Amino acid sequence: MTSDADAVPEFATASPSLAGVAPVAVPPPLEAWQRAPYLEWSMQHIADFLPVHPIARGSRVTPMSAVPADLGPVPVEHPWESRSASFDEVMAMSHTDGWVVTRHGAVIGERYFNTMAPATPHLLMSVSKSLTTTTAGILIGDGILDPDAAVTAYVPALAGSGYDGATVRHLLDMRSGVRFSEDYLDPDAEVRLLEQAIGWAPRRSSAVPGTLIELLASLRIEHDHGGRFEYKSCETDALAFVIEGATGAHAADVMSRRLWQEMGAEFGAYVGIDSVGAGMFDGGVCAALRDLARFGSLYLRDGAALDGRQVLPQAWIADTYQGGIDSRIAFANAPEPTLMPGGMYRNGFWFPYEGSEIMLALGIHGQMIYINRAAGVVAAKLSSWPSPQDGEKLLWTIRAFDAVSRALV
Repeated sequence: MTSDADAVPEFATASPSLAGVAPVAVPPPLEAWQRAPYLEWSMQHIADFLPVHPIARGSRVTPMSAVPADLGPVPVEHPWESRSASFDEVMAMSHTDGWVVTRHGAVIGERYFNTMAPATPHLLMSVSKSLTTTTAGILIGDGILDPDAAVTAYVPALAGSGYDGATVRHLLDMRSGVRFSEDYLDPDAEVRLLEQAIGWAPRRSSAVPGTLIELLASLRIEHDHGGRFEYKSCETDALAFVIEGATGAHAADVMSRRLWQEMGAEFGAYVGIDSVGAGMFDGGVCAALRDLARFGSLYLRDGAALDGRQVLPQAWIADTYQGGIDSRIAFANAPEPTLMPGGMYRNGFWFPYEGSEIMLALGIHGQMIYINRAAGVVAAKLSSWPSPQDGEKLLWTIRAFDAVSRALV
């Protein structure tokens, strides 16, 4: 077993130097930072009021050329009504903090709003999941991690929990049978208890576990593993512990060493941590916008960075696009509407259409990486939607990047 343990630095705490901006005099209340009027500020200043662990960049930065085009007037059709808006109007109506569009590694357009700048680390929410699954994919390609192995083989602390009998593959595809509610508007849903366990929200009861691993160990099974797709943030947090069990290193340092540095990230990133230093990899990574385009480009280039260095296994790329034999059936049987008929979820990515040419990394409050393999386009958008989920804004954004891709081709 290969070890990355020698790459582990000390845990970082809330630090203005990590955020790259001056902290506010009075941080937002812990119970309110994810709501207006604080949300827009909070998404760009996590390290100013919550503890984080760095995801260091390396000395090598992959270059991105510029081929500017005026994307603003590109017409975008409404997802279900007979009307349209321009690309600029879609970005304006969807609380955008920043967007970037690239084609074949060249920046076609890039804009920042309000206080956000190119170097600003923005909370990615569940786009963090795609970074984490991709890190696992690198380890799978290196033979360090077995996707068919039991979760508990890597994380003994989860023995006796709902994860007994689940495999790493089940985590990658969100198909474990663990009971976990992702209802963001229910204060008692497990997704909100998870936030309390890691210290992102006040603990409302002494019965709520005090650490992330304790919260995961408290989960119970609801149905057989390997059945329907069911979106559950806990799966990716369990996967991060699997990564640590396989490597002997903090998952943030594995991500830094195996992914962030190898792809030539321009800026450092970081991830929120709990009281004992465990990372919240289901939604706690913060990164700069342009580096999301570098990451997405790996999936256009058979795993190669923009300067040609091989970062991801080609077999992982192929498996992600192809999906499993029953991935689309499992997705169609999801208990909650996906708004993506004919699509699938594979290796931490969403495929919104029947084909496999377009894939997405998605996070609540409007975070997205858009990858269009046929057009050679990678786009990313970071946002501060007032509500966690908004189907209309989501579909408007997908259609906007679809329209830009068609215009560029």
